Amino acid sequence: MFENKKIFVLGMGRSGISVARLLANKNEVVITDIKNDNENDVEDLEKIGVKVIITEDQASIFDNSFDAVIKNPGIKLDHPVVLKALEFNIPILTELEVAYRYLPDVKIVGITGSNGKTTTTTITYEILKEAGLPVYLAGNIGIPLCSMLSNIKDGDILTLEISSHQLINFDQFKADIAVLTNLSPVHLDHFGTYEKYKMNKLTIFNHQTDSDLAIVNKGDSEVYELSKGLKAQKLYFSSKGKADIYIDNEYIVYGDSKFKLSDIKLRGIHNYENVMVAILIAKSFDVSDEVIKKVLGEFKGVAHRIEFVRTLNGRDFYNDSKSTNVTSTITALKSFNNDVVLILGGLDRGHSFDDLVPYLSHTKHIVCYGETKDRIKEFALKNNVDVSVVDNVSEAAKEAYLVSKAGDTILLSPACASWDQFKNFELRGDEFKKTVKNL
Repeated sequence: MFENKKIFVLGMGRSGISVARLLANKNEVVITDIKNDNENDVEDLEKIGVKVIITEDQASIFDNSFDAVIKNPGIKLDHPVVLKALEFNIPILTELEVAYRYLPDVKIVGITGSNGKTTTTTITYEILKEAGLPVYLAGNIGIPLCSMLSNIKDGDILTLEISSHQLINFDQFKADIAVLTNLSPVHLDHFGTYEKYKMNKLTIFNHQTDSDLAIVNKGDSEVYELSKGLKAQKLYFSSKGKADIYIDNEYIVYGDSKFKLSDIKLRGIHNYENVMVAILIAKSFDVSDEVIKKVLGEFKGVAHRIEFVRTLNGRDFYNDSKSTNVTSTITALKSFNNDVVLILGGLDRGHSFDDLVPYLSHTKHIVCYGETKDRIKEFALKNNVDVSVVDNVSEAAKEAYLVSKAGDTILLSPACASWDQFKNFELRGDEFKKTVKNL
């Protein structure tokens, strides 16, 4: 816990505001950002004694008098404040690490991976909740754990989605059940190399002992190799062969339990892998097959992750705004067998779109927008895919409808971060859904 410390909170996103509120009571807290998106938040923080400073030169207000830096997970590692903190040997933490230090005696399920985190975490939570267990949902899913601490008590279960950005500054955090869903080369603008990114993901297993549980994707060769030296008990899932839980013809098989694929509301191999993880976690808490099957038959998916929006004049609209990298968009494209009008675009991280090529067989048209629109246009033309160029997501939805016909799927799966035009991918997805519903 923190007491009588001087804390520098870098970034006024949800996590920054939440941790500032938690620490304000017994510490001197300064929070800063380059802009203020909500005056009400500033007023609320100032009322409880937090000093709010809006400036583009955040390094100028940071010195070695601070005891800790708590940074927004998305802030890059070469930020001037981060570099100064390293120079001064001041600890750099994230909101999740701080919250961990205030927890009572709970069971923590920590889920990370390049893709599938949100769906896996949410369906796990829904199964445990349906079983009547005292479970909470938090983490990178959009709910800061700090904001929930007052409700959490001994014996509760926390299902946490944990991003690579949150893992960077883990120190004491330990998950009783830790999951690595898969690995692919994403966020390289943040980590520099794929090797560094992979090593970062292994942090989810930090401090685990042989009394803890590690759930690992045996069908992902990189994950499997990385997991060999783990101290925890290991359970493997796979969609590519036998494991502790695996797919056999039309069933997911776990010991004597069988779950029919056609009874599962979610579709696609990637989702069946997510489901297998959720089953393994549920079974570790002795949840019955009946409860699991009930939830699997009702769970329709997560907002902004291949989320069905509506059917209009024979066109099905899907919102996959959470696909902020090419690998996620590949997953989305593999979910459809009919003609697709694909909406791509957003923040330009300089990443290539070439890995999409083998999965464009059903893509009849690409609509591109945002910072990456010119590069995506060039990519589409090079690969003989019809393309339209617009400025924003709303225009993209309208253009996609105009170039489509009955029987087509219109898919927003941007393969880029949202930050060129939106604060987060949720706002981007909401804008898309609003436009689609008004067509």
